[in-house]
Amino acid sequence: MATRKVLSELKEKIRGFLPNIKIKSIEFEGPNLVVYVEDPKQLLGSGDIIKKLAKDLRKRIIVRADPKSRKPPGEAEEIIKQVVPEEAKITSIFFDEENGEVIIEAEKPGIVIGKRGKTLREIIIETGWSPRVVRTPPIRSKTIEDIRNFLLSVREERKEILKKVGERIHRGTIYKDKWVRITFLGGSREVGRSCYLLQTPESKIMIDCGVNVSNLNQTPYLYVPEVTPLDSIDAVVVTHAHLDHCGLIPILYKYGYKGPIYLTQPTRDLMVLLQLDFIDVAVKEGGVTPYESQHIREALKHTITLDYGVVTDIAPDVRLTFYNAGHILGSAIAHFHIGEGLYNVAFTGDFKFERTRLFDKAETNFPRLEALVMEATYGGSEDFQPSRKEAEEKLIEVINKTVSRGGKVLIPAFAVGRSQEVMIVLEEAIREKKIPEVPVYLDGMIYEATAIHTAYPEYLNAHLRDLIFHQGVNPFISESFVRVDSASKRDEVINDKSPAVIIATSGMLNGGPVMEYFKALAPDEKNTLVFVGYQAEGTLGRRIQKGWKEVPFPSNGKREVVYVNMEVVTVDGFSGHSDRRQLINYVKSLSSKPEKVLTVHGDEGKCIELASAIYKTFRIETRAPMNLETVRLL
Repeated sequence: MATRKVLSELKEKIRGFLPNIKIKSIEFEGPNLVVYVEDPKQLLGSGDIIKKLAKDLRKRIIVRADPKSRKPPGEAEEIIKQVVPEEAKITSIFFDEENGEVIIEAEKPGIVIGKRGKTLREIIIETGWSPRVVRTPPIRSKTIEDIRNFLLSVREERKEILKKVGERIHRGTIYKDKWVRITFLGGSREVGRSCYLLQTPESKIMIDCGVNVSNLNQTPYLYVPEVTPLDSIDAVVVTHAHLDHCGLIPILYKYGYKGPIYLTQPTRDLMVLLQLDFIDVAVKEGGVTPYESQHIREALKHTITLDYGVVTDIAPDVRLTFYNAGHILGSAIAHFHIGEGLYNVAFTGDFKFERTRLFDKAETNFPRLEALVMEATYGGSEDFQPSRKEAEEKLIEVINKTVSRGGKVLIPAFAVGRSQEVMIVLEEAIREKKIPEVPVYLDGMIYEATAIHTAYPEYLNAHLRDLIFHQGVNPFISESFVRVDSASKRDEVINDKSPAVIIATSGMLNGGPVMEYFKALAPDEKNTLVFVGYQAEGTLGRRIQKGWKEVPFPSNGKREVVYVNMEVVTVDGFSGHSDRRQLINYVKSLSSKPEKVLTVHGDEGKCIELASAIYKTFRIETRAPMNLETVRLL
């Protein structure tokens, strides 16, 4: 009843504000208020009016042509092909009926847009669809295409889901009490299974829900009273796509959650890719999967993607804004504005406070910030990493040394983030002849994850975008990179005696194709194993890093011993996490100084040491909460 009243009042205001536009209907669709107009021409030039209206009403407002005024997709596609000049080289036209958009992929998007948007206007008038033009990615992503097709196939169901989400968001507030608290369900004084519950008298918001990659039996504490029943949660927010933050999202739908997931578009695509691989690897290794592919699809059905900087209602008293975290593609700092100026809290997720080969450094400019929940992966007093330049020079040195003795370099890497960073360094080093032209083999999901990176150039840093769009150099599609996409190709790489670099998943040597390479290459002292990312306690990677020379290795249901004679090198500086200096500098650089800082996502000692250092440096109240602890912020 409260929702209907809110909608009725909003309709009245909008009709009064837009008296000359023929409005067909106004509906809540998820966090958006969607205004459907009868005549597509009325979409033209309405941008400024809608921005003013959205600001006045403090709602996300989208104007679309009424579905009945749109041409059928087949007919609309023919019109678009006639309207857009051939030299634009359109490669794909996809109709997003949910949003009333036609996504046009072209090699020359500027020609599709036309002079001062002339061609776009013509498309709107002739078809009734709102065009969105994107540059054709140089590598096609099967994941993105599958996600598009799946969401298209469930569009009617999605409409109902979004309608219910909209009703729940706008249900109105009930309680006069004002408090804010966080329950720590995982990822506190540990790395893995990140999961937090933000609560007010009105709302429950879950931030992340990950697996512990070193112990899959350890899951977040989803059975505690604060969380149950799962459908009492208003929203789930995912900061980024690494499994220790999103690996157990589908289990929520398996056990009764029916609400939305908020995340960036690249995070959505990478999350699906990694979750499908997660259960696939578990099945191949004879393990038990915590959920099935149907639960991944159910979660995908409930996703709502947001861009950086867009303020969105996600509960009656909570607004969410994502900011760049600089960690991996689409990674976000989640900023929550609670009540009407009552309280503001941000969760950094994993973040990098340094410009990298891929991303700009993490955002520090927030309108207001009373509390900060931040990672402490490298928060220890001795956790200082070398500069990125030093790290790159050391990697090049190690590769040259190994190649000169006829060996192979094996780099275990996460499919998302570290792999692409290393690829860009190697591409430049080969192009500038700093290392010989050896093949760089990509195995596991690295190639597909890279394809997703090429689909979202707007999330990459300005230098990389300039390199790709204006200088015609795309490091991701260098001829030096060779995709390994079959077991026979993998055997061929292993048996080939010539030098090579192999980048393979997983990054901590706890499964995936890297295991086969390691088993084959470890006994030969000519070869080198290079760690470029964090190795969690309990993983095979950490054991080897500590100097184990004989490691137990699973093989065909049995355990055998692998002798590690290969050189083992750790190249610090490539991490997507901030080191101790960057963590402290991040707090120092915040535009709005928080009253409280809570440190998570680090070994116990590192969380405590970072909290202590922040208190001593800035005299800010700090805590290193434990799992199952609830901290009241207000």
